[in-house]
Amino acid sequence: MQTYRFTLRPLAAFGTPLAGDTLFGQLCWTLRHQLGNARLIELLHDYTRGQPFAVLSDALPAGHVPLPNVPSDTWQKSTASDAPDRKALKKKKWLSAINLTKPFVQWQGLAKSDAEVAPNSASQIERAQPHNTINRQTGTTGEGQFAPYAMPQIWFHPAMLFDLMVVLDDARLSLTELTAALVAMGQTGFGRDASIGLGKFELVGDVSTNSLRGEGAAPTNNTANSYLTLGPCAPQGLGFCPVRSFYQVATRFGRHGDAAVQSGQPFKRPVLLAKAGAVFWPETLDASCQFIGQGLGGPANPVSLAMPETVQQGYAPVIAIARPVETSA
Repeated sequence: MQTYRFTLRPLAAFGTPLAGDTLFGQLCWTLRHQLGNARLIELLHDYTRGQPFAVLSDALPAGHVPLPNVPSDTWQKSTASDAPDRKALKKKKWLSAINLTKPFVQWQGLAKSDAEVAPNSASQIERAQPHNTINRQTGTTGEGQFAPYAMPQIWFHPAMLFDLMVVLDDARLSLTELTAALVAMGQTGFGRDASIGLGKFELVGDVSTNSLRGEGAAPTNNTANSYLTLGPCAPQGLGFCPVRSFYQVATRFGRHGDAAVQSGQPFKRPVLLAKAGAVFWPETLDASCQFIGQGLGGPANPVSLAMPETVQQGYAPVIAIARPVETSA
């Protein structure tokens, strides 16, 4: 498998965050429309047995990766005179890929907030968009199902760019087919309220096969000891050290998209995932590994009652990093 980097430019507000598992779900629907249901079934063969045809990352600020979610005492200690504001440190979420070759303990001090990775001081703004449902008998809004309501929208700076990492088995799905699907997703719109203009984006620049390792991100095989995830994943039961692995959990209350919204049962069973930026310590690290996790769902363990064949991306692209080894007291 090969890791490709696509660059996305938002063209409209978004109703759904650009998370890797959600992007994968819409990619599957797009491939079904473009290539047919039989081809999609073929692509998803053995998906829950560790053989995904594609693994998508979150959309990351261009040139950056998530700052690892590790305990605060892991980072370099500051003196009392130059100690930074703890609230400011909590906003530091992104690390420039060029700084990945520097000592791990320095990463927090080099990390940036959402505002600092933006072309100006505002990378994204969340706003509430009012909606109305008109009662056709009265010609006005009212109470209950006709009461006005608001839905959140995410607006990005017009010059904001995002990197999307895709680990692709190009023997099963070609790069040309993948690119065409991503272009179609951007034109149609991603996520909630795409039918009213939200979620549109475009691909800019050339597709790169540089998977961050080429920028010196990965340490040598002798020093790498952990995986840093670039999207949400399901690490359960994969043998990672429970003491030296760190992550924040998120419960994904998924819903079907596209035509399955009309099935009468659009909601999926909730799944527990580790957020992007998780650090997992394997018993033996393979520095050439490009993704970890597992595929969820399928008829044997369905995440959807309406469509038991539905799968959930529990894989995430990773890069190998060198973390300090804790010493025993």
